[in-house]
Amino acid sequence: MKKENHSSVRYGMVIDLRRCIGCHSCSVACKNENEVPLGVWRSWVKQIERGTYPQVRKFFLPLLCNNCERPICTTVCPVIATYKREDGIIHIDPHRCIGCRYCMAACPYGVRYINPIKNIAQKCEFCLHLVEKGIQPSCVSACPNSARVFGNLKDPDSEVSKLLALNPFQVVKPEMNTEPRVFYIGGLDITSIETVGEGMK
Repeated sequence: MKKENHSSVRYGMVIDLRRCIGCHSCSVACKNENEVPLGVWRSWVKQIERGTYPQVRKFFLPLLCNNCERPICTTVCPVIATYKREDGIIHIDPHRCIGCRYCMAACPYGVRYINPIKNIAQKCEFCLHLVEKGIQPSCVSACPNSARVFGNLKDPDSEVSKLLALNPFQVVKPEMNTEPRVFYIGGLDITSIETVGEGMK
């Protein structure tokens, strides 16, 4: 992955549900890379069952912060600790955050948590510290089935752009009009999936 000029970048992720096998490698890699404490998660995999017995199928839905184009969380922070960067990544400044939980209450996806050690809000930031060095997020590198693809949505030649151009895709809770930048391809209807609170399990 090459380093890019921020003004020509809008980072996003495509998750291919046809490839996800529910192995949780992404969740484990995320916790390790970001030193996420026990009891909370930045990224996790929801297990979904569809159908009626005996015709039941199991699906896996990886979930993380959508780093939205129109994030609600940035509008409620009283100390402007959470904001959208020029490259689209929603960042929480750990030096400004006071742990008030307003952003957690505002997020319709339930993907933020309070770090029980630092007492500040945290979430997935696409492994910003790696991306700034031109390295893929840890969850993308760890996926054994290449179900996650990360890149520049403004670049029509990027793998994420090509996947979105060639496949029907969905986002979680489109009715919230936050314009998520995590896209899902595959046959499972995920638009009404409930995600709130999962990250705290």
